[in-house]
Amino acid sequence: MRTRIGFATGYDPTQTVSDFAEAVSEVDRRGWEIAFFSETIGLLRDSVTAVAAFAAASTRVTLGCTQVVRLRSPVLMAQTIASLDELSGGRVVVCPGACTRGHAEKHGLDAFDPPAALREWIEVIRLLLAGERVSYEGKLVKLDSVALGWTPARPRVPLWVAATSATGLTLAGTIADGVLLNTVASPEYSANAIRIVRRAVEAAGRDWASFEVAQLINTSVDEDPARAVDAVRWEVATKFLPGKFTTQAGPRVRVGEPYIDPALVPELERAHDRGGPDALARALPASMVQGLTAAGTPDDVLARIQRYRDAGVKLPIVRPAAAQQVRRIIDLFS
Repeated sequence: MRTRIGFATGYDPTQTVSDFAEAVSEVDRRGWEIAFFSETIGLLRDSVTAVAAFAAASTRVTLGCTQVVRLRSPVLMAQTIASLDELSGGRVVVCPGACTRGHAEKHGLDAFDPPAALREWIEVIRLLLAGERVSYEGKLVKLDSVALGWTPARPRVPLWVAATSATGLTLAGTIADGVLLNTVASPEYSANAIRIVRRAVEAAGRDWASFEVAQLINTSVDEDPARAVDAVRWEVATKFLPGKFTTQAGPRVRVGEPYIDPALVPELERAHDRGGPDALARALPASMVQGLTAAGTPDDVLARIQRYRDAGVKLPIVRPAAAQQVRRIIDLFS
């Protein structure tokens, strides 16, 4: 394919790993650049199992996934990254993400500064993948002469930091090989986020041209634009569940997301109190859902993805809003 495009899975609880792998096999056959798996705080399928299945179902497409640090030790992450890269023939990209307070609570971990942990994990993983024997004395990671027991297929597997907040975006530009921008964000947010990342890349004396900028984009297509919007409401709503604004939508606003109005949050919380997540999703203004996603007719969706490209996203990664849309979205971009 001449135009860079990626396909993402993993966020739909109704689909199995086998369902995901079937879609990956199809985008592999059609020449897509990357097949991506989102490992979520919702404790859906895990990334290691999924990427192993994707490797078996494909031959050429790059295989990417998010992994939250601290949920696995940096040594175990290095082991699994190297093993998946070996299994896939050197096709893996991993996107480490910060372990937030919410992640820590869900997994029974003590709270710890998320950016500091992310930096330490990335430093140690890189050293181990390079074949070094590592002694490391960090604030959280402490290792004494640890090395992998075999030589990885590649000494440097690309690590793109999954980031939403200004802090995460700056860290990505400072230490990572690329950035993975989050879903439920407009092209306007993307442009603002990319400016933050680029400043950090250049301040660190690094080459912007070789730095990857990818983004997961909620994508919903239907001949009826209203149906397309309705199909993706549920995922947008997850960022506005009670107590989630500070950690989910708030960072987007601070970076410069024009489609999220903080004044609307109390109304959305009242809708949730009255009728739960479904009522919250229905209460979202259609203009907000459209602004934060690529939802509409086929022509609408193609034009919207171009808006993300124009904002500076080098590799858009579309994530279907519903299982029945998977094949149509693959057809649309193939």
